[in-house]
Amino acid sequence: MPNRRKKPNLGDKLENLSRKMDNMRVAEYVELNSNPKRLIFMNFLLGVVRGIGMGIGFTLLTGLIVALLAYILRSWVNLPYIGKIIADLIKIIENYN
Repeated sequence: MPNRRKKPNLGDKLENLSRKMDNMRVAEYVELNSNPKRLIFMNFLLGVVRGIGMGIGFTLLTGLIVALLAYILRSWVNLPYIGKIIADLIKIIENYN
């Protein structure tokens, strides 16, 4: 017995297309673009959130790098020549303050 599949009619195709569009959230996108004030506000809000996130991320990354460099420099102070240079730099910085 051959396996016969029902040919989709126009109603089935429209229903399938409607389901796919709901999954893609096209209606919300069209609504957002049709209201310019809301679009500007949402873009502003997203920009602020991204800026705050980048600021926090860069601060943490910089703190980690500075802490790592401080740890490395402390271990290098034991080396004779490099230790003398670093000690001189520390004295210069302390005298400046």
